Amino acid sequence: MTTENVDIGSVVDKAKFTSFHFNVVAWCLLIILFDGYDLAINGVVLPLLMQEWGLSAVQAGMLASTALAGMMFGAMFFGSLADKIGRKKVIMICIVLFSGLTFAGGFASNPTEFAILRFFAGLGIGGVMPNLVALTSEYAPQKMRSTLVTTMFSGYAVGGVMAALLGSWFTPNFGWQIMFFIAGIPLFLLPLIWKFLPESLAFIVKENKQEEARRIACRLAPDLSVNEKMTFTLPKVDIPEAANVASLFRRGRTTNTLLFWLAFFTCLLTMYALSSWLPKLMMAAGYSMDNSLMFMMVMNIGAVVGIIGGGILADRFHLKPVLMCLGMLGGIVMSLMGFQSNQFLLYILVFLAGAASIGSQMLLYSYVAQYYPLAIRSTGIGWSSAIGRMGAIVGPILIGSLLGMSLPAYINFIVVGIPVLITAIAVALIVHEDKSEKIAVGSTVTVKA
Repeated sequence: MTTENVDIGSVVDKAKFTSFHFNVVAWCLLIILFDGYDLAINGVVLPLLMQEWGLSAVQAGMLASTALAGMMFGAMFFGSLADKIGRKKVIMICIVLFSGLTFAGGFASNPTEFAILRFFAGLGIGGVMPNLVALTSEYAPQKMRSTLVTTMFSGYAVGGVMAALLGSWFTPNFGWQIMFFIAGIPLFLLPLIWKFLPESLAFIVKENKQEEARRIACRLAPDLSVNEKMTFTLPKVDIPEAANVASLFRRGRTTNTLLFWLAFFTCLLTMYALSSWLPKLMMAAGYSMDNSLMFMMVMNIGAVVGIIGGGILADRFHLKPVLMCLGMLGGIVMSLMGFQSNQFLLYILVFLAGAASIGSQMLLYSYVAQYYPLAIRSTGIGWSSAIGRMGAIVGPILIGSLLGMSLPAYINFIVVGIPVLITAIAVALIVHEDKSEKIAVGSTVTVKA
């Protein structure tokens, strides 16, 4: 009896976009939407918490950073765990954590309770991101991989828009707590997510579950003639490696891994400084709470455009030059935000700042997902994200300290813009000779007796 050994990487790369791909992207987008919402509510509720609990700007910045600290540990732990037990199981665990504990945060009666709940919610927020990126990337056809990953990640920015809108609508009548109660909605969707969200096909092949792999392959590539004689194998570049951080520094990956970490650190510093403090920065510049929340909404609308547009451009020109341009744009427009007094022009600058900072972050996730091989993909994304969370922790504290100094507005915005310029420089130094970055394109089908 002859057996056909089919490279699963080639099947995925050459597949045409189908309803199956749409299903994967749609469910991951929905999950990341609430993930983005859960984090964006920091920027909505911080001014209210400062007023209710009598917090200084520095104390409020520390409070905002508790969720970011949880995200750091969640990204490290759940990224590596998913490479061992599968993406889908870890995604489900993370939803329970970030949705359930964010919901519980609405019952916090003091800063200590709030900080503890936000830290543990952060574990899920940080853990789900690398796995959604990895899952989408592993199912996306090669020609539209960046587009699909960034389209999925646009849900993160949509979550930010949703937080700003709901904050302006509901907090005046229901208080800051309502924002946290809304975050419990994904818990009701868990049965549907379990039923319709597939496990990574590459992970299934790695576990040698051939029957399940054949079923998914039929839906993924309907024009592929799948039969019981067909056995799927991993691409040669995806030969199993230990799913630990040491593997990120093997096979010539050391320099690029460190550059990815630097890019994530600086990009997330800017991104979370803006996400956590933009309303307060605008209030300090003389705008009302309602106007400040509108700035936050405009920033996240810009982020959606930056993420999707950046993904389309990346599939055409490559991720590296697109990321470099976004980083330089971000540094320039954020510096100008501190000098601009015309409100219409300021909205444009905030829009571009969202497109550049949050767009860069999501493209970085796509870049890392395509760089590391399957065996360490979630580990690579998770650790890059975890290092980035250190920058995310520093960002809100740094801006809180600057606000406490009552410095001119342009100083605050220049400080926010500098790190994203460093992101562009780090990306420019990443090299592409490493074979682990390459993904098999051609079909490698062999027949053996």
